[in-house]
Amino acid sequence: MSVIVAQALHIFGFQSRVANNICFFDEQIIVYPAGNSCVKYHIEQKWQKFIPGSEKSQGMLALAISPNRRYLAISEILQDKPTITIYELSSVPCKKRKILNSFDFAVQEFISVAFSPDSKYLVAQTGPPESNLAYWMWEKQRTMAIIKVDVQNNPLYQVSFNPQDNTQVCVTGYGIFKLFRYTEGTLKQTNFLRGEPQNYLSHAWLSEEKVVVGTDTGKIYLFDSGDLRWETSIERKEIVSEVDKEEPQQDSESLIEFPAHNSPEISTEVVCETEAQQQAFLPRVSAIAAYSKGFACSAGPGIVLLFEKSDEKEGYRESREIRIPQDQCSNDPNQSDKQDVVCIAFSPAEETLLISTTKNQLYLLSISAAEISKGETAHFEYLNHPIHSASITGLDTCIRKPLVATCSLDKSVRIWNYENNTLDLYKEYQEEAYALSLHPSGLYVLVGFADKLRLMNLLIDDIRTFKDFTVRGCRECAFSTGGHLFAAVNGNVIHIYSAISFENIINLKGHNGKILREVPTFEVAYTFIVVSHSGRMVFAGTSAGTIRSMKYPLPVHKEYNEYQAHAGPVTKMSITADDQFLLTSAEDGCIFIWKVYDKEGRGLKRERDVPYSDEVLITRTDMEEKTQIMLELKTRVEELKMENEYQLRLKDMNYNEKIKELTEKFIQEMESLKTKNQVLKADKEKQEAQHQEQVAELTEKQAREVQDLESGNNQKLLLEFEKYQELQMKSQRMQEDYEKQLHEMEEHKNQALEELTEYYEAKLLEKTTQLEEAQDESRTQLREFEETKKQIEEDEDREIQDIKIKYERRLREERESNLRLKGETGIMRKKFNSLQKEIEERCSDIEAMKVEQQKLQGIIKALEKDIQGLKREIQERDETIQDKEKRIYDLKKKNQELEKFKFVLDYKIKELKKQIEPRENDIKAMKEQIQEMEGELERFHKQNTQLELNISELRLKLKATDREMHKEMQKERDMEALVKRFKTDLHNCVGLIQEPKKLKESIRDIYEKYVQKADMVEIVGVDTDLHQEYTRQREHLERNLATLKKKVIKEGEVHRADYVRIMQENVSLIKEINELRRELKVTRTQVLDLQSTLGLLMKRKKQPAQSLAPSPERHTPTILRLNPEEETERIIEMQRLEIKYLQDQMQGQEKALAVRPTSGSKLPLLELDRSSGGQSH
Repeated sequence: MSVIVAQALHIFGFQSRVANNICFFDEQIIVYPAGNSCVKYHIEQKWQKFIPGSEKSQGMLALAISPNRRYLAISEILQDKPTITIYELSSVPCKKRKILNSFDFAVQEFISVAFSPDSKYLVAQTGPPESNLAYWMWEKQRTMAIIKVDVQNNPLYQVSFNPQDNTQVCVTGYGIFKLFRYTEGTLKQTNFLRGEPQNYLSHAWLSEEKVVVGTDTGKIYLFDSGDLRWETSIERKEIVSEVDKEEPQQDSESLIEFPAHNSPEISTEVVCETEAQQQAFLPRVSAIAAYSKGFACSAGPGIVLLFEKSDEKEGYRESREIRIPQDQCSNDPNQSDKQDVVCIAFSPAEETLLISTTKNQLYLLSISAAEISKGETAHFEYLNHPIHSASITGLDTCIRKPLVATCSLDKSVRIWNYENNTLDLYKEYQEEAYALSLHPSGLYVLVGFADKLRLMNLLIDDIRTFKDFTVRGCRECAFSTGGHLFAAVNGNVIHIYSAISFENIINLKGHNGKILREVPTFEVAYTFIVVSHSGRMVFAGTSAGTIRSMKYPLPVHKEYNEYQAHAGPVTKMSITADDQFLLTSAEDGCIFIWKVYDKEGRGLKRERDVPYSDEVLITRTDMEEKTQIMLELKTRVEELKMENEYQLRLKDMNYNEKIKELTEKFIQEMESLKTKNQVLKADKEKQEAQHQEQVAELTEKQAREVQDLESGNNQKLLLEFEKYQELQMKSQRMQEDYEKQLHEMEEHKNQALEELTEYYEAKLLEKTTQLEEAQDESRTQLREFEETKKQIEEDEDREIQDIKIKYERRLREERESNLRLKGETGIMRKKFNSLQKEIEERCSDIEAMKVEQQKLQGIIKALEKDIQGLKREIQERDETIQDKEKRIYDLKKKNQELEKFKFVLDYKIKELKKQIEPRENDIKAMKEQIQEMEGELERFHKQNTQLELNISELRLKLKATDREMHKEMQKERDMEALVKRFKTDLHNCVGLIQEPKKLKESIRDIYEKYVQKADMVEIVGVDTDLHQEYTRQREHLERNLATLKKKVIKEGEVHRADYVRIMQENVSLIKEINELRRELKVTRTQVLDLQSTLGLLMKRKKQPAQSLAPSPERHTPTILRLNPEEETERIIEMQRLEIKYLQDQMQGQEKALAVRPTSGSKLPLLELDRSSGGQSH
């Protein structure tokens, strides 16, 4: 046999053709058919376990789960024979408990199966033309009863047991609603329909006597003990125009694509034509399921209605509408929810509702969540993923990602992940896709449609067409190993294109290769073959839906493993690049993921050098949209933060004011209560004195009344004694009368007894005669019994004689074998004599050996002593080993317990993590917000400090420039004085112009006086440096002045905005204060009312005054509560002072700006600039 093993890991698929195709095993696990197997699926944990179908099965027809959830019955056809296989669900893996395949009545197929309430009996309905109803005790494979349900070959849909009675069965079909009861070994009909026959599509038991039935005309009937008690009609919810367009398509789908055995389809063409118009306007109630509050039923395409018990007698009302949601990935979302509901199932605890549709989809609804949102239309959710609803035509895998791409006749392309068992991408198109190939990178897909070949990009959330190629009717396409080329088939021509430049490189025609070898397929046709990348394994898909695994080179004999997989011919197969997984698809629309094993370890040791890539494609526009959305959301978050902070501040202020008012109120109330307490104390003392006086008066009155009563009672007692004596005399007379009457009654009784004895003696004679007749009959029956007994004994004697003849033959055979054995014993004796001679010869050899043995025994004894010592050591070591093994065993036990505990803890941790993760995300988000806010605060602080430093630097610079200006002015004054002196000296010198000697001396004196040597050297340089310094300082001051102007303007705007904001806040605060004052007035009136009620209660209850005295400890929290208000007042005052200070600063800066132009005499150019700037302003 082959050593290659394939094990099914996951199935993407569902078979809606099977009747009752959803069964709950428990609250979280469901059983449904997929391919040629049944799947046990956990709704929350998403794991699958498989119940493989029977070998050579031609498809399942119906499912049924027992009420105790232990057994599953599957109706299928094996080699053209109907079979019912019963599995035990509680065992792991599920075992076949019983197979019912031999029937003593005509049957082609079982269309519906059901278990009895105690799970001991099984009922099955056969299809037309037989239409037999069979009733079994399935564990003993005993047929209890058979009845023909219909004679006119009408279609039958469903059979079910009464949920509280093993003997009552219900069957529905076209014009058939029959109740049967099992009595005296037969099934007898207990009801008879009145009125026109309807097409009863489905039914469900609501109680022991009530059955609800749905029809194809949208009517629901409630039968009680077979009689009609209540009926209602369901109206279609959609618009008529949409229905006219949509319903014919729905009919075509249900008739052509999904010809379910249990689907309520009318067989004759005449009925289809007559009711086609009605079907367009009336919803079909194709499925009904009962639950504790009422029942759920389908109400046309994509709608399920919940009915609950109404206040009316035996009536139900519609409580909820649930719809199948529109699929946005569909090419026409309006049509995506137009699919008929085939089966409805409630979980055992009625927490979840599951439905299946004609498009092979499974939907789920949480009933608790639906009840929360009452009043709104609820919507189903996909149980796992949207799956293919028609034959799969293309399947392919890639190298760089764990992806599988499929296309189907349902006009969809889907991308699956076989590692996570999820659907990554999904899109529907207008045309059917016939072929598909996935690029090795997993980023592109090539799909062949009827009119063209399309190359598509696999984006993060979409499949978008990138390039179209004019290859019509492409049935096969494939990428090259490197992905740089791809080939597409059109008829017998293969077109090869470049995947980079998209040029048609070459076209290939026909195949001329010779057949090297032929291998037999053993009774089936191979529809697809795939070879592993290692070249050691071959997998073949067959027309029966099975998968065969074999070694390469291909064997000539039957050396392969065969696995039951699909319910139709296999269409496509693919093996992953690492030979770890096999993926198969078929006409049933299912995708199987297989894990491939090799017992010899070859072919699967290829380890991945490169891990799977996580890259995805996304367009620039999508990225920009998402970034824009993120930015908008961020700004929105910041705005909301600001609003929330402002609201919180307002609330804090409001609450502080309220607290202050309430504390004042409570203090006033406590003071008022103290005064009331004192008043009540005084009232209490007065009332006590009054009460004592009243008690004394009452005691005196009571003593008088007691004396009066005693005297009155004595008189009454005497009168009563006299009456007693009179009554005693009367009773004596009455006794005498009654004794006379008793004597008369005894005489009457004796006479009646005599009459009765005579009557019953006559009856006894009659009964004795009857007994004798019965004895005669019993004797005749005994004779008959003896005759039958004799016949049975004669039959047994014949059987005994037959057995004797058999055993005599065996005896003869044994005797013959005995004679043969005697001859063989004679031969053996001769051999024995020859062997004895040999033994004697050996004895002499043995004696010689004994001598040697004695010598060796001495050596052996010495060795034995050594062995014993070693044995002792071994025993000691064995004991230590045993102790250690015991310890290891104990540790293993502890380890197992700890592992169990760990598993439980892991599960709890996972649940807690699920709960914690959203909170942690919220905390992280809030922390990030806080960090961002702190960063912003730090930035504002830094900006403020930087601005303060700039202001201080500018002030210092201004001071330095003022000093320099003063110095320059002083220098200018000194120079003016010096020039004046020089002028006077020069004037005096000019007077000596006619006396040259004196003139020369005076000029020398002037020169010595006013001109120094250093000045002569530096005078020219000083003049130029002064001019440059003057211009530089002027430019610097002009720049500083311009920046200061801008800052002042900006600060003025900021301060104005702050001022306006503060004014608005003040206005809102004043409004809130007014509102609070109004509330204060209302609360004061309420307090006065409460005080009055308290006073009344205190008067009534008369409680002690000390309990109401206020404890000194209660004053402390009121004092503490006043602190925050003082703080808020201080904060407000500080803010007002800051506003005033900022206003003063603004006014001062404006004045400074108005004053500064006066220094224009010293900076003329600057003056011009300012004047021009002022005109512009």
